Amino acid sequence: MAAMSADAARKRRPRITRRRVMENVTGYLFISPWIVGFLVFTAYPMLISIYYSLTSYNVLRPPEWIGLENYHELFFEDDRFLTTLFNTAYYVAFSVPLGLVLGFLVALLLNQKIPFMPFWRTVYYLPAVTPIIASSVLWIWVLEPNFGLLNRALALVGIDGPGWLTSPAWSKPALIIMSLWGVGGGMIIYLAGLQGIPQQLYEAAAVDGANSWHKFWHITIPMMSPVLFFNLIIGIIASFQTFTQAYVMTGGGPVDSTMFYVLYLWLNAFDYFRMGYASAMAWVLFIIILVITLLTFRVIAPRVYYEFGSERG
Repeated sequence: MAAMSADAARKRRPRITRRRVMENVTGYLFISPWIVGFLVFTAYPMLISIYYSLTSYNVLRPPEWIGLENYHELFFEDDRFLTTLFNTAYYVAFSVPLGLVLGFLVALLLNQKIPFMPFWRTVYYLPAVTPIIASSVLWIWVLEPNFGLLNRALALVGIDGPGWLTSPAWSKPALIIMSLWGVGGGMIIYLAGLQGIPQQLYEAAAVDGANSWHKFWHITIPMMSPVLFFNLIIGIIASFQTFTQAYVMTGGGPVDSTMFYVLYLWLNAFDYFRMGYASAMAWVLFIIILVITLLTFRVIAPRVYYEFGSERG
């Protein structure tokens, strides 16, 4: 009887194996368009750009090997490189914290039980899905020094508005203000996190005599720290790659005050046709973002609270 059972098991095993193989093949067939797209349009360009960064390449002629000359020029000969780094760092340093705080505050407001809440959530989220080109054109009108909406509003309270996009001192703050218009994307993530906090925690805290501030500081903030951390990382990565607003609204001016790193990279690639130099810039930016992201994880990740597993690290 035992021998018959063993024979039956051996006969069933190949069928199970073949079925699993067919399931695996079917799964790979379904994801093959994404795999092909990733290899052709992402992996290959990334790998070939390493080679191009070590060449002099203008698209019209074959690449000419020059070794590390592009990197040497970038770090020691190109004055605009440091300017673009400063402009980008300035933008990241202000737009990311302000975006985090404002998005969180809006999410807290939209988490209340008030009439027409779906409508208000839609209104605050719409700017985040508006095409960035259209938003940039709209904000050119809002920030226009003479008849722009913002300066006219300031004039109503007796304030003489600055030159915003025409002033080197105000051009970067103008783009930072514009970036806050799109906090709806982060707001949606915050809202999902807020609605995932167990209400029993607030009820237990109220029984212990906690007021609203205690609940916010000791329950809301710790429970929301993973969401805050996620939005921080995404915000840093996205802000370092700021391009469209400056390209459409200022072209990098006035006086290179909004010449962000990616805009300068784009100009080298498609205006000056220095593809090798632009590839070197791209890899330097990759290293900068990688280092800052790793440092952020090192400093902040251990302080992030997780409901299951306490603090990380």
